[in-house]
Formats: sequence, structure tokens, C-alpha cells
Amino acid sequence: MATKDEQKVEALMAALDHPLKAEIKELRDILKSTNSKIAERVKWNAPSYYYQFDLAAFHLRQQKFVHLIMVFPPNTTINDSTGLLEADHKDRREAKFYNMADIEEKKPALQKIINAWVRLIDDTPAGQPYIFNS
Repeated sequence: MATKDEQKVEALMAALDHPLKAEIKELRDILKSTNSKIAERVKWNAPSYYYQFDLAAFHLRQQKFVHLIMVFPPNTTINDSTGLLEADHKDRREAKFYNMADIEEKKPALQKIINAWVRLIDDTPAGQPYIFNS
């Protein structure tokens, strides 16, 4: 039986009118299957993912590509060796996916980032700064 959070995401997706809806679904499947510790819910009016902290959320207003925002706690040092993450905001990075082929090409990098982020949460003692290395 689906949780309330899962039901809310499914309802949001059923009502979503987006030219890349199939790509969003594919990315949702990747995010949910990459690490069993990650949960999905609706936050910021979009499917979002968390494990102890917010990890990622779709930015659904963009219509030319699927825009995934990766969220990090304040003062996190972010070292992305995959090249997937763009922008240099204080608390987040962005990933863009243009079509199914692009998703398939970037899937290993996305999975590496998700698993590295979960490991970092598990391995960093409370009160210590996060240093994210993908």
C-alpha cells in the first residue's frame, strides 16, 4: 500500500502537464531505486527526495529540459568529480536532463552523487561540516 507521500506524488504527476513528463518519471524511478534510504514526497510543488535532509527536488517550471535541484546543508563543501552538477549556489547545485538519451548517459553520475550524499550523511558526526565528494 502506498504511503500518503507516495499518493500525493502520484496525484501531482497524474495532473502534471509537462512536455518531458516521461523523462521526469524516468528520473523519479532512478532516484527512488538508487538508494533504499531515499524517500519521495511533494515539496515545493514538485516531487522531492530526502534522507534525514532534503536531497533533491524537481523544478517543474522549466519546459525545455528536466531541472533537478540538488540541495545541500549550509556550509557544505561540494566537490563534484562527475561533472553533472552545475551552478555554484551557496546551498544547492543543478542538473539538467534534455531527453531520454541524456538521462541514460548521465544516470551513472546521478547514482554516484545520490549514493555519495547518503554515505556522507551516514558517516559525518553530528555538528561536523559536510564535505561532499562525488
